[in-house]
Amino acid sequence: MSIAIRKPPEIEALRAANRIVGKTLNHLKSQIKPGITLKELDQMGEEMILSCGATPSFKGLYGFPGSICISVNEVIIHGIPNDYKLQEGDIVGLDIGTQLNGWYGDAAITCGVGNISQSDERLIACSRDALYFAISQIKVGMHFKELSALIEQFILDYGYVPLHGFCGHGIGRKPHEEPEIPNYLEGKKAKQGDKIKEGMVFCIEPMICQKESEPFILEDDWSVVSVDGLRGSHYEHTVAIIRNKAEILSLE
Repeated sequence: MSIAIRKPPEIEALRAANRIVGKTLNHLKSQIKPGITLKELDQMGEEMILSCGATPSFKGLYGFPGSICISVNEVIIHGIPNDYKLQEGDIVGLDIGTQLNGWYGDAAITCGVGNISQSDERLIACSRDALYFAISQIKVGMHFKELSALIEQFILDYGYVPLHGFCGHGIGRKPHEEPEIPNYLEGKKAKQGDKIKEGMVFCIEPMICQKESEPFILEDDWSVVSVDGLRGSHYEHTVAIIRNKAEILSLE
C-alpha cells in the first residue's frame, strides 16, 4: 500500500480535525486533579469533541469501549476509562482521536496529578522531548527508518527504552494508515524503505518504558504495560510535511 500525498486543502481539513484534538487535550489537562474519575474525564472529552462538531474516533474503533484512551501509571497506552479516581502522585496519559468531515486527528500527552516525583517528571519529559526532537529532525528525503533510529537513540540516551510492538502511523481518511513508524529501528539498516515526501501526514508517538521494551496486555484486552511493571509515558502529535519540514497539526 502506498503512502498518501495530501494536497493543501486536504492538509487543512486534517488540521481542523487535529485542532479539536489539541483543544480537548488542553481542556482535559486543566481538569486533572485528585478525585476525578477516568470516566468523568472521558465524558468531558467526548462532550467537548462533539461540541466542536467532530466525533470521538476511538469510540468503538476495533471495539474500544471509551472515547479517550486514559492510561494511568504503569499503563503506557490504550487504557480504558473506568471508575478509578486519580490520586496525588499519579501520572496519566490522554490519547485522543477525532473525526471531522471524514478526516482524522490524533495526539496524546502524559501529565502528573498534583505533585509528582522527580523521576516521574523525567519519565514524562523523555516522551515529550523525544517527540519534539523527532519533529525537528524530519526532512524530505529521509527514510522513515532513519527517523525511527533517531527516536530510539534519543530515548536510550535519556536512560529509558522504547515500547516495542506499537508505533506511530499515517493518518488521513482513516485513523491508521501507512506507514508504520516504530520508535526503534527494525533490522540493522536505517537507510532503506519508504522515504518522507512533501505532503505526507503522519503521527509520531514515543512510548517510553523504564527497563524492558517488551509489552504485556492486561486482562481487559486493551491496557498495554511493560513486562518490567514500571511506569511509562507517551506523547504524540500529527504532523504534515510542508515546505520540507514537519508542521504540527494537533495544536489548539
